[in-house]
Amino acid sequence: MRKVAHLLQRKGANIISVEPGLPVLQALQLMADKNIGSVMVMENDEYLGVMTERDYARKVILKGKASAETLVKDIMSTGLPRITPDNSIETCMHIMSESNIRYLPVFDNDHVCGIISITDVVTETILSQKETIEQLQNYIQS
Repeated sequence: MRKVAHLLQRKGANIISVEPGLPVLQALQLMADKNIGSVMVMENDEYLGVMTERDYARKVILKGKASAETLVKDIMSTGLPRITPDNSIETCMHIMSESNIRYLPVFDNDHVCGIISITDVVTETILSQKETIEQLQNYIQS
């Protein structure tokens, strides 16, 4: 059973973050530049939440707010379930499905050490299945 630690090792634990007082437009530009759908919201190395494209669409666009004037802290998601590097990929998929969320922050002893997306979880599941198929094919052929 694959763990979150394996996923972070494969993809890297690079955390892209913004401060809560940053205008949403600047956070979106960073997300576009990095080709990512979310950013961690951090202040003085303390995790506060996550801002996602979904947050932007639902809390800025649909409400007719200005992206340059709205602050990240006003639309960020807080209270997301926390996972650890020891959690299984299956557990993450279950949490994401049950909570209808696309991102999970990863914590090691109350210190944020990464973030995973539903795409990461699906990709890891597919890679695991491919490895299983290859092992079975090798077993059958031997």
